[in-house]
Amino acid sequence: MSKVVVMDHPLIQHKITILRSKDTPVKEFRALANEIALLMGYESTRDIPLRDIEVETPLTKTMGKEVTKDIAVIPILRAGLGMVDALLSLFPSAKVGHIGLYRDPETHKPVEYYCKLPTEIEERTSIVVDPMLATGGSAVAAIDFLKARGAKNIKFMCLIAAPEGVKVLTEAHPDVDVFIGSLDEKLNDHCYIVPGLGDAGDRLFGTL
Repeated sequence: MSKVVVMDHPLIQHKITILRSKDTPVKEFRALANEIALLMGYESTRDIPLRDIEVETPLTKTMGKEVTKDIAVIPILRAGLGMVDALLSLFPSAKVGHIGLYRDPETHKPVEYYCKLPTEIEERTSIVVDPMLATGGSAVAAIDFLKARGAKNIKFMCLIAAPEGVKVLTEAHPDVDVFIGSLDEKLNDHCYIVPGLGDAGDRLFGTL
């Protein structure tokens, strides 16, 4: 079964509160999204496998640890781009794929328009990022695309989630761990997260 982790770190909760405010300007919104993703990235990769490696310090040789799994960061376009740099600061050699989806305004179903993934995706730990997990449709579709191309070890990370979306995602992909900055109350009649923070893509890119 999926592991669903709602972050309880005080800094994450503090920054999400500022992120929600309608008065937070684009520049600060981007910075906050990056900072929250960085904190979440640290927490969500605690189980990345390690191996022993010998290193030589200025004084002697000693044994250390290194990450054994290559990382792929997969943003769901376009809003997911706002979380990529944070994960690259943790894993500078990670490869970045892109999955382009948009939500049909009438059916609220995801429509694919782009998918480009790193090579050897089946050997990597793939971290799918999207600021919002609303209906769950886009997250499920993105992970479907990854699995169809051979990906096996997949995590999903979002800043804000609705219970409805969490349920849809975990039922569709019970092998995918889900990391959430804040679990909100519900979806409204237009499938927006309440209380939420509005449209994350518009707020990240100033296209309100």
